[in-house]
Amino acid sequence: MDFNEIVLKTLQASKEPLKSGDVAEKAGIDKKDADKAIKSLMTAGKVESPKRCFYSPKN
Repeated sequence: MDFNEIVLKTLQASKEPLKSGDVAEKAGIDKKDADKAIKSLMTAGKVESPKRCFYSPKN
């Protein structure tokens, strides 16, 4: 499983938007890897930022 999948599953499991550091902590991955995955998922249109520095999956 790649970091994008891990990050997306972590965001989908959360009831509220998460900061990238929280995503990394919950997923058990490095924050740099979480940041890269979030950026990639946002470009792909799978993740949105409802408020600055917080991320959630798009429905």
